[in-house]
Amino acid sequence: MKHFFLLLFLLGMAPPLPATDLLIEAESFKDKGGWRVDQQFMDIMGSPYLLAHGMGKPVKEAATTFHLPTADTYYIYVRAYNWTSPWVSGKGPGGFAVALDGRVVGTAGHYGQAWEWQRVGQSRLKAGNHRLALRDLQGFDGRCDAVFLTNRKDFIPPKDANAAWRDALNPVQTTTRNFDFVVVGGGVAGMCAAASAARLGLKTALVNDRPVWGGCNSSDIRVHLGGDIEVGRHPNLGKMICEFGPSREGNAQPAPYYEDEKKDSFLRSEPNITLLPNYHAVDVRKTGNKITDIVIQHIEDGSRIRLEAPLFADCTGDGTIGFKAGADYRMGREGKDEFYEEHAPERPDSMTMGASIQWYSVKGRENFPLFDNGIALNDENCDFVTRGEWTWETGMDRNQITDAEQIRDYGLMAVYCTWSWLKNHSARKAEYRNRKLAWVGYISGKRESRRLLGDYILSEEDIMKNVRHEDASFATTWSIDLHYPDSVNQRQFPGRAFKADTRHQVLSQPYDVPYRCLYSRNVDNLFMAGRDISVTHVALGTTRVMRTCGMAGEVVGMAAHLCRKHGTLPRGVYRHHLGDLKALMAKGAGRPDAVFNQGYNVWNPWSRTNK
Repeated sequence: MKHFFLLLFLLGMAPPLPATDLLIEAESFKDKGGWRVDQQFMDIMGSPYLLAHGMGKPVKEAATTFHLPTADTYYIYVRAYNWTSPWVSGKGPGGFAVALDGRVVGTAGHYGQAWEWQRVGQSRLKAGNHRLALRDLQGFDGRCDAVFLTNRKDFIPPKDANAAWRDALNPVQTTTRNFDFVVVGGGVAGMCAAASAARLGLKTALVNDRPVWGGCNSSDIRVHLGGDIEVGRHPNLGKMICEFGPSREGNAQPAPYYEDEKKDSFLRSEPNITLLPNYHAVDVRKTGNKITDIVIQHIEDGSRIRLEAPLFADCTGDGTIGFKAGADYRMGREGKDEFYEEHAPERPDSMTMGASIQWYSVKGRENFPLFDNGIALNDENCDFVTRGEWTWETGMDRNQITDAEQIRDYGLMAVYCTWSWLKNHSARKAEYRNRKLAWVGYISGKRESRRLLGDYILSEEDIMKNVRHEDASFATTWSIDLHYPDSVNQRQFPGRAFKADTRHQVLSQPYDVPYRCLYSRNVDNLFMAGRDISVTHVALGTTRVMRTCGMAGEVVGMAAHLCRKHGTLPRGVYRHHLGDLKALMAKGAGRPDAVFNQGYNVWNPWSRTNK
């Protein structure tokens, strides 16, 4: 047989080598250089990706090694996205080069109109180990999902690059772990839910799809804590937040303001909490009306864990667990006739509050590149600013789930276009000569998406008329704060507004939210805390701020404890053990010596005199 193949080779008739397909997920690169792992859109596009978020300066290259079993000619594809293509035709600003063993084989990311496989070249490669690198060319948020190598000349990888295809090429094992309580979402609501339950003895898992805790109050997004604590019928609720809340307030401030390490220490001090950072929930299984387990996937190495528990809490903000479990939910605004809300529109619609991309500049010199993509600016319509806070808000007319990446990208584009105009074109550019961009967020600061429906839906009437409910729990004190497109910005940029305005309806006194808003009406073992609780769009205007969300989580943790203690479900706590819940809420789950250190009056958001 050996001589037969030798004869074929000498005659030029050697049999073809076996097919070799290799998929390298970009987020798994060993050395990510200056690229960032962006997991925000996994549910839509199926994977995290690497983002070259250089704010106009190319970031350090990302690199990894891979092994080829056979020498051959390999065809190289990159799954990339020309992210300004929804607004601008032609070459985009997100280009990057792909290098193999130090040699550039091609570029990607600056053409096309969707996430797609872009063939960057071919190369004759030896068997053995090779080095793969991504070299950012422009510093403007180029993105790479994966690199695919194949020795099949005419093979094109599947357009959707779905999970089944990825798993076939890179199979992963799923381990199983058991808990009393699983909390998904590591923002302030999830942190408080997990800590409250853990302090009452529950073996609790806390899952977060970012490496830092605190959600919008982390260095990822940089929003100050809003809302008041230690008020209402149960004034000991909220003291827990004093244990990890940052000592300084303010939006779009330097990273140390948000004290990520303080939040991490707070959680790690709880022996009953198992922390699972960098994991995203990808699947939910049910039996009947109960969730039996969820599957979480690591955002870098792709490993998966199945979490089994009798109780779950959705603190994701987007209501991801509830949605995957088939929970009833709403998005958008209710019509005025449904709940008789003064601030509701005449007819229901899909409008939501938007997502903010905050930014700031500092003193310093930079040569900021020209960025003229998508927004036509001049000295009449450009704001002469050095920072952008919550008002830089986009996506109110878009779906905050399915269009989330485009909403974020438009926010980035607005920042870059503005700064480029101020630095390069404006008649007042001399004022900006000695300023440089210091930080631009790339994680969206969301306000609203899905709202999971409970046994009660809180409305404006409840709050403004101070309707008293027997299951009153945490108190909301922030004004009914609803955001709308800024009228001036909307007129200047028709259909492309990127600024928001707000209208406040100040509360005359704290309002206690019913416990029935904190569990699903049709998924029997699912709690929720945060901005995805059971409220109308208008009522969300006051319940969505973070100290208030934290108290909701604290109550959920207490209710989870009672579920285990009495062998019941969330609804059963309301029906049969409400007295026990009231006793726990009266005591609170915070440490007695914790001190509230941020004076911020939430009855009147413009005053800072009352705690």
